[in-house]
Amino acid sequence: MGKLSGITVVDLTQFLPGPMMTVMMADQGARVIKVEPQAGDPARMMEPNEAGHSVWFANLNRGKESVVLDLKSEEGKAALVELCKGADVFVEGFRPGVMKRLGFDYDAVKQVKPDIIYCSISAFGQEGPLAHHPAHDMAVQALTGFLAVNDGPDGMPVVPGAPSADMAAGLTALSAVLMAVVGRDRTGEGAYIDCAMFDSILPWCAHTAGSAIAGGESPVSASQRSLGGAGFYQVYQTADGKHVALGGREIKFARNLLAALKREDLIPHAEREAGEQGELIQFLRDTFVTRTRDEWVEWFTDKDVAFAPVLNFRDALDEPHIAERRILVEGSDGAHHIAPPIRFVGEEWIPGATPELGR
Repeated sequence: MGKLSGITVVDLTQFLPGPMMTVMMADQGARVIKVEPQAGDPARMMEPNEAGHSVWFANLNRGKESVVLDLKSEEGKAALVELCKGADVFVEGFRPGVMKRLGFDYDAVKQVKPDIIYCSISAFGQEGPLAHHPAHDMAVQALTGFLAVNDGPDGMPVVPGAPSADMAAGLTALSAVLMAVVGRDRTGEGAYIDCAMFDSILPWCAHTAGSAIAGGESPVSASQRSLGGAGFYQVYQTADGKHVALGGREIKFARNLLAALKREDLIPHAEREAGEQGELIQFLRDTFVTRTRDEWVEWFTDKDVAFAPVLNFRDALDEPHIAERRILVEGSDGAHHIAPPIRFVGEEWIPGATPELGR
């Protein structure tokens, strides 16, 4: 039995943040009832497919039950009321105001289930100037300042490689719901959670946006140690057109690498402020481009340096580390799943089945 066995979740979310949150609950034994419209969660249609399902959909909805309801019909509303009566948690991801118009806002659901834990996930929260502004992940990153520092040496922001605002919201919502479950066990009272993608990702800038947080100017990537201004937190091209990364700013790593390269004279450069390490960065660029990525991997084997080759997803998923820790798991239908990051020692995790629409 999973840690959340006995918890029932009514899940009205689609795409990424909500499904990511509720699949983590399903992975731990919660009963998650996914309420879908007639056409289903749009993620069902997102290619590529494996074993008859979208890989995206399967990885974020395994282990759930699917129920198709038309929430604009009296029959659909009545069915949802019945689901709410047996629920511990209710999760929705519509724009603010939609659930009230449908008759299933927090106050309405609380009338049906007084101790319900109700979680709304939205881009900007239920109130405020941006509450009704349409947005997916990148727009939220743009409005929080994160996209501005997701830039190259030319200062041009690029499309982020990870939907950080979506995932931050999913993790934040999960944490909040579990806190509320603990609180309800003590007090008998439910809770309403207003989880915004904007609010969820913003704390992630504490280590980079200090000057702005303190009321000053916004930091510039080229002068930040974590954003490209330091030689030992940097990406370098190799002779075969691939890339490697130095990912440890501690001075001991600089000493170890520069000594091995017989350039101890550059160690003081690694101690300089970010943005003032141009000579060191140029030396490392000139050095790394002399060998292929795999040659550098071999060279670094006996070096105590925070170094990594830049892998694509195929390379990464084929790494022995993935197999050893059983991070990529094959389900009973042959489909592949990325294992949940929350796993308990001594307990084997097996992916639940991907629900067919309405089943």
